[in-house]
Amino acid sequence: MSEPSISSETSALISSSGAGLDTIFRPRSIAVLGVTNTPGTVPHDIFVNLLNGRFNGPVYPVAPRKRHIAGVKAYDYVLDIPDPIDMAILVFPGRVCELALEQCGQKGIKAAIIISAGFREVGPAGAEREENIKAIARKYGMRLIGPNCLGAINTEPDVQMNASFARAMPAAGSIAFISQSGALCTAVLDYAQGMNIGFSKFVSLGNKADVTEVDLLSYLADDPQTSVILMYLEEIRRGRELVQVAQHITAASKTPKPILAIKGGRTAQGAAAAQSHTGALASSDVVCNAVFEQAGIIRSKSIEEMFNTARLLAYQPLPRGNRIAIVTNAGGPGVMATDAAIERGLELAKFAPETKAKLKKALPAAANMKNPIDVIGDARDDRYRAAMDAVYEDPNVDQILVILTPQSMTNITTIAQAVCEEQKRHADKQKPLMCSFMGAKDVAAGIAILQNHGIPHYVLPEWATDAMEDAVRYRRWRDRKRTRIRIYEDVDRDTAASIIREASDGYLIEPLALKVLASYGLPVVPSELTQTADEAVAAADRLGYPVVLRVVSTSIVHKFDVKGVMLNLRNADELRAACREMREAILEKYSAGDIAGFLVRKMIPAGKEVILGLSRDPVFGHVIMCGLGGIYVEALKDVTFRITPISEATATRMINSLRTTAVLKGLRGEAPSDIPAIEDCLKRLSQLATDFTDIAELDINPLIVHPAGQGCHVADVRIRIQKLT
Repeated sequence: MSEPSISSETSALISSSGAGLDTIFRPRSIAVLGVTNTPGTVPHDIFVNLLNGRFNGPVYPVAPRKRHIAGVKAYDYVLDIPDPIDMAILVFPGRVCELALEQCGQKGIKAAIIISAGFREVGPAGAEREENIKAIARKYGMRLIGPNCLGAINTEPDVQMNASFARAMPAAGSIAFISQSGALCTAVLDYAQGMNIGFSKFVSLGNKADVTEVDLLSYLADDPQTSVILMYLEEIRRGRELVQVAQHITAASKTPKPILAIKGGRTAQGAAAAQSHTGALASSDVVCNAVFEQAGIIRSKSIEEMFNTARLLAYQPLPRGNRIAIVTNAGGPGVMATDAAIERGLELAKFAPETKAKLKKALPAAANMKNPIDVIGDARDDRYRAAMDAVYEDPNVDQILVILTPQSMTNITTIAQAVCEEQKRHADKQKPLMCSFMGAKDVAAGIAILQNHGIPHYVLPEWATDAMEDAVRYRRWRDRKRTRIRIYEDVDRDTAASIIREASDGYLIEPLALKVLASYGLPVVPSELTQTADEAVAAADRLGYPVVLRVVSTSIVHKFDVKGVMLNLRNADELRAACREMREAILEKYSAGDIAGFLVRKMIPAGKEVILGLSRDPVFGHVIMCGLGGIYVEALKDVTFRITPISEATATRMINSLRTTAVLKGLRGEAPSDIPAIEDCLKRLSQLATDFTDIAELDINPLIVHPAGQGCHVADVRIRIQKLT
């Protein structure tokens, strides 16, 4: 299985998920059910929007006991319409929608948008109503958007469909927008109009009774009008399918498309997760971040940030790298842009000698020829042209940011026109260009010129560097190394299956947990379960000193807190004393029934402590985690997550993305740790998770990692089983 090239499974998913959506976005005829004659109401405005938007097809109003709506003949029922209908838009009250949708099915309509509210969002009665409309849609093979949504818009010239109650038809463009919030849609449309941003498709999902973001992504994957996809999501239901489709769209398809998303909402963790480091750290938001990164989705914090990046990705080529050139007529903004760029992981390009010579010849002596280039305050369009020509030609420059501050001698509109002409003249260089004409009123005309030519403009230079960072991150995602998911043949699946099958819900005792890990080839140190001091000494004689003594209990979570772990016991006397002391300490807080025995284990040599773990997310399934381990893991929170299965390259990226990776690679003359051994453990855990969905949580904390070439060993493990069937 490879990552993320399209597989037959992904191809089938995209085909099935996107099926029938063309009828929603490109219907030949539409019926609007529940229309009224009252302007300013949703039922009236949706119908009028279709007319005013010049939809290329007939639109039929269904309005019982009305003869005409907006001059168009009305019908009492959809079944009364003599002509075939492709799509229905329902704006009847929620309680009437079941009957209306049933009639749509009888009419042979294959797509519907239910604008009406009064479903799952209002409680049990509404939830039952929503289940009923889902059943009707399934019965008639009907695709359904909503209920409780704004509607859908398609700006294609041969469609021109505004099937929504938005105030106006947006301009045509190459950005598709998917939102779970209808109210947010209206604000976004207004914002986009002010920023001169156009859309290809615009969809409000509402309650997602049928069509979800996975379906829409599948449809937009091959939509020729769409080059960038934006999403606002409040919940995700088909998590693994979302990752599959998004990976295909962002990297593996013939025409890759960036996806940007805002994910709202937080999910509280259950009480059981508090006993697991992995569960406690794997909040919904942290997992969502990791999943989006794994899928190639750029996560945005705000609508403004999302559109700042979207404009760059939609209208400009992808950068080859992270080296930027800054051209400015004011030193302060140039310094601000430089600081922001460096903070975001970008680099100031080091100009070639030829570039410096060009700049020296074209600019006055007072100008700064280094990066950022300061053409100084009295600069007019000729200096901007010269500076832009030089950096466009420089092979060390990947991206260009042009800054302008309005001064009395600044010919703003002429400079804006010159910027546009320079970009067109150097289009073959494939270097993204961004501008920040700082101010408002004085620079408005210049900004309009830039936007009309597809050059992204940002109020502040820092916003431009945010977008640049996202573009570089997406380019790296596209160009990343892709490897296969390794399948280990040396695992003993039957042994692990027997243990997990026979276990009750709850934690496995440590000897069984270790046996599960050992069956999948993880580096488990030989150990024996004992009940008495004599048995412990006999076990130690067989294993060899020094040894570790550990209490075996499913009740005691933090063993060190009750002296449940004693290290480096070097002989029988020390071991006997440890058995006595440990039992006495534990019985002060727990009963004898909480002690299942004492594990005697060969002492593991010192090394770096790492944590590995699994948790089962309700949306995405098994999530795998790694980070620097030990007792401070929850305080440091330097961990990274991915959903399983993971590829070989993903295992490497998980470790390299840690802030503390330098600790593992060796600091101040320390020997580097055996990082390939950690990667091997991650891949084996991934296979274990894939094979056994009943593993709810698994913690290896710590995994003791030895110097390079010397491997690693499991020092402690907890596995919680929760049967799904």
